[in-house]
Amino acid sequence: MTVSAAPKMKPQDMAYIALFAVMIAICAWISIPMTIPFTMQTFGVFLAVGVLGGKRGSLAVLVYLLLGIVGLPVFSGFSGGVGCLVGSTGGYIVGFLLSALTVWGMEALFGTRKTWLLALSMVLGLVVCYAFGTAWFLYFYAHSTGPIGLVTALGWCVFPYIIPDLVKIALALAIRKRLAAAIRLR
Repeated sequence: MTVSAAPKMKPQDMAYIALFAVMIAICAWISIPMTIPFTMQTFGVFLAVGVLGGKRGSLAVLVYLLLGIVGLPVFSGFSGGVGCLVGSTGGYIVGFLLSALTVWGMEALFGTRKTWLLALSMVLGLVVCYAFGTAWFLYFYAHSTGPIGLVTALGWCVFPYIIPDLVKIALALAIRKRLAAAIRLR
């Protein structure tokens, strides 16, 4: 019986994964002051999967999460550590990985990286992130402060971010083709 080895990752792939993990961290530090301020983390996540593809983009998000878990200040507000993930909003950070995996799954399922399908998979990934993050928020908020309703949680954690996140997806899609062509990944 012959066992074929999985294809090894090229050093170039590892470098781009690391570069995009750092880019996501930098995007996390960029805070846009609005009535409800938001960061550019989701833009970084969607740009990573848009440029690198589902597999490498998901690995970049995983590396970003691991950097934060070990304590490097890569999350918003220059924070890091496991404590950021076990708080009430930590599910949205974990949800970034689920978003990237959703894009990868759609890419694998349909076998194409057409822009319209990538846009659809990014929006679906955003919905997955919102759903996971909100469930996480409800659980941890209920244990630390007391139970709240789903509509209240959505009003605090999702509704104010829908339009900015859709704009970030559109921006990532607009930049993706030129950036992907410049780095010529295969």
